Amino acid sequence: MSETCNNDCGSCSADCAERDMRLAPNGKTNVKKMIGVVSGKGGVGKSMVTSLLAVAASRDGSRTAIMDADITGPSIAQIFNIHGKASVTPDGLLLPSSSEAGVKVMSINLLLENETDPVVWRGAMISGVLGQFWTEVAWGDVDVMFIDMPPGTGDVPLTVFQSLPVDGLVIVASPQEMVGMIVEKAVKMAGMLDIPIIGIVENMSYFVCPNCGEKHRIFGDSHVKQIAESYNIGTVEELPLESSWAALCDRGQIEQIRELPLQKLSEVIRNL
Repeated sequence: MSETCNNDCGSCSADCAERDMRLAPNGKTNVKKMIGVVSGKGGVGKSMVTSLLAVAASRDGSRTAIMDADITGPSIAQIFNIHGKASVTPDGLLLPSSSEAGVKVMSINLLLENETDPVVWRGAMISGVLGQFWTEVAWGDVDVMFIDMPPGTGDVPLTVFQSLPVDGLVIVASPQEMVGMIVEKAVKMAGMLDIPIIGIVENMSYFVCPNCGEKHRIFGDSHVKQIAESYNIGTVEELPLESSWAALCDRGQIEQIRELPLQKLSEVIRNL
């Protein structure tokens, strides 16, 4: 930081570590907690974990929202059976759509002409849309907002972490040893940006045999607990391979799940 800094980052072109790049929300948005859900790679069930955490928060009585930041691979609207175009307020702000249980959702699918249209955009345009999801959407009063992030540690996650007031991260992984290395990259990125990691969820950790009831580690032994210990991350959850959860997501009925997993992590988020 320059010795002549006046703390007015908006009028400054200097590239310093202390520069505050966060975007201000509009006057119709009041979010108390913002939790990013991230993964080092795709295909680990990040959107399902995001949805399960949102359902848990909603059932606890929290006013809950999800920002679907995975612009090129959005799935949150489908998981909550939300279709059609987003509404607009008289003063031009977008309104998030709501699920049957009242979870507010904003996704690029709600803005496209057809929800199956691909989003073939460069990073700068995607980052700009994410900023608009925060500044031009009238979210109202929200107790906890979950951000379903795109996988990896590239431009879009960096934009979200620097421009939105993220209070903590949940990292989603799978058991393979290679994934453990990728998880560490996500952990280190969070450390570089000074965002606390609330917990790690290892999805597809095991399969429970319907005949004998035994757990089978189909993808090998877990490494996530060792990673969590090495970085002093206190909450680790393991999710099984569960076909009924995938079916509920496919049908847009995730809110009909009976016994919610991720209870430890949900409690940590509730008490932040």
